[in-house]
Amino acid sequence: MTVLCIQQEGLDPYFHLAAEEYLLKNFDEDVFMLWQGESSIVVGKHQNALAEINHRYVAENGIKIARRLSGGGTVFHDPGNLNFTFIKTVERIDQVNFKVFTQPIVEVLKKLGLDAYTTGRNDLMLDGKKISGNAEHVFKKRVLHHGTLLYNSELEKLKNALKVDLSRFEDKAVQSNRSEVTNIVNYLDREMSVNDFSDFIFEGIRTSYPEPKVFQFSENDIERIQKLRDEKYATWDWIYGYSPKYKYSNQVDDLEGNSIQFTLEVAKGVIHTIDLLGKISNEQAILLTNALLDARHDYQELTQRLKKIEIAIRPISVERLLTVLV
Repeated sequence: MTVLCIQQEGLDPYFHLAAEEYLLKNFDEDVFMLWQGESSIVVGKHQNALAEINHRYVAENGIKIARRLSGGGTVFHDPGNLNFTFIKTVERIDQVNFKVFTQPIVEVLKKLGLDAYTTGRNDLMLDGKKISGNAEHVFKKRVLHHGTLLYNSELEKLKNALKVDLSRFEDKAVQSNRSEVTNIVNYLDREMSVNDFSDFIFEGIRTSYPEPKVFQFSENDIERIQKLRDEKYATWDWIYGYSPKYKYSNQVDDLEGNSIQFTLEVAKGVIHTIDLLGKISNEQAILLTNALLDARHDYQELTQRLKKIEIAIRPISVERLLTVLV
């Protein structure tokens, strides 16, 4: 059977994630695709996006947030990371497991002298450290499997972007397992750019198929993928609004040292109920409740709303409030 082999250009994570869904649902052929993204955090389909990220660090460093079609945990992308995608049509879903897709990657890495191996948690490891996270999604009789390859990523940025206090959240979302990670480039005995590494992986996988076909999207394909990108993958409703219901609790001290506890109940990314407890006047409580109710649990929107009542809620500091609200 013909396998479409695609080495995608560009660094737009939303476009590439849309391309995966487009290939999964509109093609009959099996697919192998390599791609890279700009600095971005990609959460699993069933995760609470806000609970997985260091929101302020992400905003200050221009890191994109995206949600993929598959489940599993959160991963970090940047130009030093290579992403691979396999799509396969099967007779029975139980015929497919993670090893079907990760083993070919392991075999190609061996040609570089790398002793990579799989774990029961669907990771690829090297020297006891994680180099790849993997996840799958099933559509009818087609399986989408994708994973990361940390080649020369900014690992410090990765750690900071994913650093968050999960104790503030109460939900049923899938939570990520944090693992020690490493870059593949540190274990090579030759110099290779990430582009050279991409070419090596691409040729290694492509030549393993009996009937490979190097494929590029047509103009019509690109238009349809772009539409899916714009109307789904790049939208707030998909990235944050798709998160499961959750409660978020924290506390803030006003400028006079009084502590105020609050609990937000959030559904589809929107604050639906607010409980306040502590030394706060009825007027302040009403102003805060009205400002936060029906707002997106989003730093920018909360900033806009709270700035409008900043004078009226003193001695509560809006800046301090924002640091504990998200």
